[in-house]
Amino acid sequence: MSKYLQTLIKNVRKQLEAWLNEQQEIQHKELYRFLHSISGTAATIGFSEAGDMAQELMSHLKEHEERVWNKEELQAFLLPLISIIYYEEYSNVDEIIENKQEYEDKNLILLIDDDTALLMYLKDELEKEGWVVIAVADPDRAIYSYYDLNPDCVVIDVHMKDKNGLDVLLQIKEKMKQQFIPTIMISVDKSKEIRMQSYKLGADDFIQKPLEMDEFIVRINRQLERKQAIDDVMLIDELTRVYNRKYLAQTYDRLISNLNRRYEPFCLALIDLDHFKQVNDTYGHTVGDEVLATFADVVRKGLRVNDIIIRYGGEEFIILLPETEANEAKLVIERILKEFSNTVFKFGDSEFYNSFSAGIHEVHPTQLDLKENIEIADGALYEAKESGRNQVKVAAVNNVKYSKKPIHIGIIDDDPIIRTMLEDLISKSKFTDGFTLDIKTFKDGMEFMEAGWHLNTKDPYLLILDGMMPRMDGLEVLQKLRSLQYQERFTVMMLTSRKSEHDISRALQLGADDYITKPFKLLELETRLGHLIKRMK
Repeated sequence: MSKYLQTLIKNVRKQLEAWLNEQQEIQHKELYRFLHSISGTAATIGFSEAGDMAQELMSHLKEHEERVWNKEELQAFLLPLISIIYYEEYSNVDEIIENKQEYEDKNLILLIDDDTALLMYLKDELEKEGWVVIAVADPDRAIYSYYDLNPDCVVIDVHMKDKNGLDVLLQIKEKMKQQFIPTIMISVDKSKEIRMQSYKLGADDFIQKPLEMDEFIVRINRQLERKQAIDDVMLIDELTRVYNRKYLAQTYDRLISNLNRRYEPFCLALIDLDHFKQVNDTYGHTVGDEVLATFADVVRKGLRVNDIIIRYGGEEFIILLPETEANEAKLVIERILKEFSNTVFKFGDSEFYNSFSAGIHEVHPTQLDLKENIEIADGALYEAKESGRNQVKVAAVNNVKYSKKPIHIGIIDDDPIIRTMLEDLISKSKFTDGFTLDIKTFKDGMEFMEAGWHLNTKDPYLLILDGMMPRMDGLEVLQKLRSLQYQERFTVMMLTSRKSEHDISRALQLGADDYITKPFKLLELETRLGHLIKRMK
């Protein structure tokens, strides 16, 4: 993080020197934008003292005041900030150290309500509980993106202007199939008829508004605990703690859907532990169970974030690798094989090692049947065993080549530090591993619109928009994008300040897919972007 801190200090000093040494008059809007930028950026990169001071100075200003500052006035006003920038010791500024697993394990709550004020309030309160919250004001947009978001709990308002919440509930339940996703209906109407309709259509809870937040949080948490318990019983193998074969069909169907819609390749790997019967016969079933559990643990640690391991039966496992070609899948499985085959197992005074054989099949649009594809992978597995075990073989199929799915990411922010930081974060993120990245940065909305970059292809675009920019701000850009006939091509994350409640409300009304307030934690932003990337069409 230190390089961002150094760049921030350099840019702030450059601006201050330009104002105090060269420029005779300074426009009020330039000063306000300068402080606004520092308050968000400094806190984000860990330089909280400068961020807090900038925020304090902003509290003495009116954003749209018509005023011109001279150098003497400006210097007197900015003296506390100048002192921090020039004279404080920077070497002791702590870097932000965050636990990645903390963010990866967060539950995702989907809120659907056209009351943006309530959405904003609920999002803020629920995020305090450590949940990731996606707030959607457009019910149709929520239904459209539900399958890809795969939330852990859904909260729906019964009464919305353009759509009945019960219709939304019905459509979501149809998408769920056999998977359990708890749904909570909220309403000002507590009539028995509405409550009975909700429960008949599959709602798991009904809560009357106005909401008591402490009770609301308890009831959401109860639903999340129910979901975890049901998932554990229905979908998790008790011994290895990986998914059981009940989870296979629905996961496979989702990958087939992506293959048909987005032409995203995926691989199916069938794995069988070598000489496992001999392990049981020699050391007993308790040790055999230990080998299975250790194998599953090694695989979990070796897989990428979107890969899925399923216990298919006995010592056989299936691994599904989304957005992956056969040669890449082979590298992943071989890396896991190397780790597992070097794992030492102990039985009394003796030690032994184990290995596995694997067959990989890259699924093609011309061959979608699950049973047939497992049989093809099984043929490659048989070849691996016949060749001496402890190896990975790829099924011989037609030489069809897939390129990675392209994704275009636009970062539109007038703060060069934020632009650089986000570009670096996204290019290295695990969530963009399966994509060919095209990242562009723009200093304001006008530059973005005039470039026409977002009109070049029919591929998906992820746009990160700052709410406050010169010439054309983020809301204007969002409004223009949502007026386009092909607006669904654009997934939009808004960056806002904590004081811009009106702007947040307007962004939700215009169809922003998510928003995060400055200052934000980089790993939290990465997690949110990961959820958005998963749902992009």
